[in-house]
Amino acid sequence: MFDVYLSERRDLLVLSKGLPIPTHKSGRWRKSKKKVLKVSDEIKSAVQRQGYYMRKLSDAKEVFTPSGR
Repeated sequence: MFDVYLSERRDLLVLSKGLPIPTHKSGRWRKSKKKVLKVSDEIKSAVQRQGYYMRKLSDAKEVFTPSGR
């Protein structure tokens, strides 16, 4: 299981359940109330490798912006 946090700027932070927020990522994080049982392979490998996964809102906008319009 995973804990998911959102910042005021809508950044996403994913941690293994029960782990504290990394000190260098401190700030105003709100814990999501929904239980997260599964995450993508990319997020899972990042959590195993680094202990957390973080994505900024600006990164997500680039991925979902329709091209060719």
